Amino acid sequence: MSRKGLRVRGCLLILAGVLLAGCQGTGPTSSSEQDYFTWVDDQGRVQQSPIIREPAEKPAADVADHSGESSEPSEPGRTVAPADPEFNLENYPDGNQLERDGYIRPGEPQPYFTWRDAEGNIRVNYYQPDTRSTMEKGRIKPPVELTPASIYQQGNGEAQAAPREGGDPDAFAILGVEQPTESYLVRWQRHCCDSLDTGAAEDWQSGREFGLNIDDASPVHGFITGQSQYLLVRLPTGKAKRGFIMRIRSFAKDGLFVPSAAFLDGNLKPVRVVTDMVADYVPESWHRRGYLEAHVPVFPEHGERWMVIYTRDEDTQGQTVVEGTRGPRAIPHVIRGELSLTELRER
Repeated sequence: MSRKGLRVRGCLLILAGVLLAGCQGTGPTSSSEQDYFTWVDDQGRVQQSPIIREPAEKPAADVADHSGESSEPSEPGRTVAPADPEFNLENYPDGNQLERDGYIRPGEPQPYFTWRDAEGNIRVNYYQPDTRSTMEKGRIKPPVELTPASIYQQGNGEAQAAPREGGDPDAFAILGVEQPTESYLVRWQRHCCDSLDTGAAEDWQSGREFGLNIDDASPVHGFITGQSQYLLVRLPTGKAKRGFIMRIRSFAKDGLFVPSAAFLDGNLKPVRVVTDMVADYVPESWHRRGYLEAHVPVFPEHGERWMVIYTRDEDTQGQTVVEGTRGPRAIPHVIRGELSLTELRER
């Protein structure tokens, strides 16, 4: 069989040291010439396999033209030979998919290892590859999601609206627009917190989870949301201290204490209030009580020096409904409770 006129275009290396990609010759100039698929085997030898040629269907226009004369036949189509019985996707599957399958191909026996026990007996254990991701194995912590909440601070619509300088002070009334009221943060600032007792404040403890109690001995303050016993926490300071995420847990004990938090500057002036936290409830287990858990950012680098933890009247009048082993269960909200705080990571 003639291989005259064959021009090698390139070779492609694949798995197992076998190059199956080939070099296809130029189109034949006559029916007596043959195209070949050129490849290199695992011994480094150049091999050639013929390319099967199948005649293409002739379009109707090629059968005869309007003058009745036969037109030139179309060039036969060319296809690569059928897949190699050894070097195919079944024997050489996609690497990513093979990894997800624990490097066990369909139909293959489960891998195993042998060992000798203390009595000298040979034992066999089947090996189950761990196909979990790095995050699922716990080597990489999942990102912390902040708890949805209502946040009141300057810069997010909390500034009090007023007519422009030089404008008519009665403009709102003339236009029939309701006169804007004080913002929530401004009203909060008027009721708190320069009278709080800093002598009873708790220091923030970095690097560990620490517990706090709101009980009969805790101080009481009249917030705009009602009277509440509270905790005052002194936040970490220092030029090197950056913002972090605080995890706050409130443990169930004869009810749940639903926390809100206010962050104060060095003069005990509120700069941010976080309330209406959509906290997650983690049910109790054999070794711990159930608890509410929320994640709240803290910004010492923005001047936050103190944190007040309190509860609102509307929260104490509600309840948390959880799904228990015997169906739904309602946990009442209370005015006292046990909490823990943790610095999860720097922001």
